[in-house]
Order: sequence, then structure tokens, then C-alpha cells
Amino acid sequence: MSAINQSGWRPTAPQQGGNAAPTFTGNKALMLEEPLIFEIGDNHTTGVEVAPPVTATSRLGGLARTAAIDLPGLSEPETVRHYTRLSRQNYAIDLGLFPLGSCTMKHNPRLNEKMARLPGFADLHPLQPIDTVQGALEVIQQLAHWLVTLTGMHSVAMSPKAGAHGELCGILAIKAALEKRGEGHRKVILVPESAHGTNPATAAFAGFAVEDIPATADGRVDTAALKARLGPDIAGVMITNPNTCGLFERDLRTISEAVHAAGGYVYCDGANFNAIVGRVRPGDLGVDAMHINLHKTFSTPHGGGGPGSGPVVFSERLTPFAPLPFVEKRGDHFALVEEETAQDHHADSFGRMTAFHGQMGMFTRALTYILSHGADGLRQVAEDAVLNANYVLRSLSDVLDAPFAASGPCMHEAIFSDKGFAEGFSTIDVAKALIDEGFHPMTMYFPLVVHGAMLVEPTETESKATLDQFIGALRSVAERALAGDETLRTAPHFAPRSRLDETLAARKPVLVWKAPETTAEAAE
Repeated sequence: MSAINQSGWRPTAPQQGGNAAPTFTGNKALMLEEPLIFEIGDNHTTGVEVAPPVTATSRLGGLARTAAIDLPGLSEPETVRHYTRLSRQNYAIDLGLFPLGSCTMKHNPRLNEKMARLPGFADLHPLQPIDTVQGALEVIQQLAHWLVTLTGMHSVAMSPKAGAHGELCGILAIKAALEKRGEGHRKVILVPESAHGTNPATAAFAGFAVEDIPATADGRVDTAALKARLGPDIAGVMITNPNTCGLFERDLRTISEAVHAAGGYVYCDGANFNAIVGRVRPGDLGVDAMHINLHKTFSTPHGGGGPGSGPVVFSERLTPFAPLPFVEKRGDHFALVEEETAQDHHADSFGRMTAFHGQMGMFTRALTYILSHGADGLRQVAEDAVLNANYVLRSLSDVLDAPFAASGPCMHEAIFSDKGFAEGFSTIDVAKALIDEGFHPMTMYFPLVVHGAMLVEPTETESKATLDQFIGALRSVAERALAGDETLRTAPHFAPRSRLDETLAARKPVLVWKAPETTAEAAE
């Protein structure tokens, strides 16, 4: 095994006399370097003492384990300290600003958490009898009502588990609607360059061919190019509004009318709904389906792959094709419409998206957020989010290239590029240096229509004082990039890990611990 193992841990060598220099451990003040859990303990020891089991006949048959479990034996203090130290190396919204563009990483109000942990919500089981979960079903139904009201749509499917899952839900409903009309030959989905990157992937996954629609110089959909491509093979368009350039698509109603006239449907990516909630109803713009990220607009936690929730709202044209199950109120009783009863009044549903009905914790948090804000509060969410983004944009446009600064006010996010940096310096140098300044980097190199893009979304929950801190840090790093400061190339310098060889790390990642004799070198 090399002196620096997979985790970057450097063992301390024994001291050789009073004058021997200490060996570098990798510790940084109180931030102790943390080896892998397999390097702390070994599978020959145990951290606890358990009495030998009483001999009994095994019921496992041929499934009984014959080899060692191969897990390290740690004591309780060792285990707790290991995971606590790991958590200190992670960044979280509870620690500071998360400026990820198009991700809406806002503060998660503790009131939401308190409600989600109430008995009857936190301890539900998906197979409980319907009569024992009436309160939970009412929460789902109330949330569905407000999502439909806020979007101006006709119905909503609550079960999709995330934004991309919601996209698939909407596209499958469009596919089912076309097949019902006998127009399954429509196999092309148009996707503007300013749309989210998951949109074309979703359309392709659902069996459609994808064609790009270019953006205009001001960062919006080229409406003329889109209209020129419409025809009998077009199933629909997937458009993001506000788009990934941080701009509102002012021609969306015109686009919707043209797509509908050509026999297609309009899917809107609602990941950026936070910028228009309480201000704009997508249904008024001719949208047929749109997912809503509860973990973005309505403040439920997300990151690390979940938990997420992506309900999909539908126009009246697509409501008959929405997935099962859904909550229905029958008198003073709530019921779930499942496959067994769907034939009565939902026979055209394309089917089921998930095993059960969605993420109860996310539903509870989102409804709490909506009720605690009220109509005026939700409107202020959008206004403050847009105000904060424009404050960031105008405060940095003199030191960072802002390609769409002349396109009018931005919406939820500000976009910058690496144009003007000294030779050899790029966006990644700025992002890594921001870590040294104590901030998580912004979204990098997206959208693709901007070279070296830096996408910043401050959200409405950040104060002016916090934004000023971030702006000052980003300004300082940008000035160094403009001046060609060589120290940027090796940033970050104060983080637990130095800069990785990202190409090697992507192509040859070391994701599984192996015994020392077969351990591969990690990219560092």
C-alpha cells in the first residue's frame, strides 16, 4: 500500500529520538483526517461483546452465511466519531449558502420538519388499511388542490419521486394521448437549447427522437425556428420556463398555440417554478404537463439523491391519461383509486409510476410550507428570489462576463462565463477557489449555450448580508482569474482534499475498498 492510501490518510511514523521531525498526518487544526472505516478497525475484532447464541435449529437452510461478514469491528465511540468527522467534511444548507444554479437549494424551515415528524405521518406504513390513514390522504389531497390552484392546471399526479421521474410521467401521458388518438406515428420531441439537460434524456428514454431548437442571441427559444419545424411527426415540445439561462420565455403562449395547432403537446419543466410561484400560472400559458419539484419550490430537503418529490400537473387534455393511483374524496371519506377501480372513470391511464403513492414526508413538509406562507407569502417567495438573483447579477457584471445581462432582468438565477480570464484559466479554477473562501461552488459549465458557464441561484432565503459575503468572495476570485494568479490552478488549498485529477477520477474511480495488496491508487 502506498504512503497515501485511498482516503488520503498519512499514517504517523514512530518518533526516532527527541529531535525527529513529526510525520505529516493530514490533520488540519481540529479537522482530523479520517481514514476509511475499514482502516480504523478490522474484521478480526469486534467492538461489542455478545453472548454465544443458544443452539437452535436454523431456519435459513442453504441461505446461511458460511464466510466471514467482512466488516470492521469498531467500538461505539469509534463509530460515532468516524461518522461525525465525515459529516464535518460535507457541506449543507444549514452551514451556508448553496449557490447551485437551477437547483433552488433554499433553507428548510424547522416548522416543516416538526410537522413531518408528527405521529401518524412519520410512522406510516404504505400497506396500512385505508381507514387508518385518512388524515394522511387528506394531506395529499389538500396539497394536490393547492398545486393545481397555483399552476392553473386541471389535475395532478402525486406519485412521481423526483423531477426527472415527473418528466417521464408527463411524457408517458403524452404518448398515451397520442396513441388514443391513433397518432402513435408522432415520434419527435422538440427540445430548446435553453431547456434542462434531463429533458432530451427523458424523451429518448420514452422512445421519442429528440431534435434541438436553437436559442436566440438573448437566450430565449427561437420561436420562428420552432414553428418552422412543426409538422405531423411532432409529438410535442419540452420547454423549461424560466429557462436555464435564467430568463422567462415570454413567447410561451405563442409557442403553445402553435404546437397545439400542429397536433402536439407542451411539456414544461417546472424545476424553476420558484421564480414564478404566486405570480404566473403555467396553465394560462398553454402548458399540458409540468412537474413541480417539492424539494425545490416548497422547501423540502434534497441532495445526495433524495428524498425528492416531483408531482406532475396536467391540463384537461391530458388528465384522462395521468398515472395511478390518486386520492379521491367520496363524501367524508378519502380513497385511493387503484387499478382495480380505475376502469370506472380512469380507464385511459397509462399505468403506474411507483409501487405506492409517493413521499409522505415531502407532502407534509410542502403543505406546511404552503399554508404557513399563504398567497401573499408565496408571491413574495418569487419576488425575493428574483430580486436576490438580480442583485448578484448586477453586483458582479463589471468583473464577470454576464452574457444575458442586456436581455432584461434575470429570474431565479444569474449566469456568468469565463470570458476575459487570463490565458489558461477557466471556470473550474474559480469554483475550486471558492471552496477556500468557504462557499460551495456554483453550477459549472451549464447551460451548454454559454462557454464556461457559471450559474448562481441565491434563492429568497438568503439575506443581503450573506449575499454580500458571497459576492465579495466571488469578486475576489474572479479578479485573481483575470490577473492570472497561478495559485488558482492548485486550489483549493484549505479543504480536506486537494484538487483531483477529474478526468482520471471519472474514468477510473475507486468506489470500493479492497484489501491493501490489491488497492488501486485514487486519482489525486
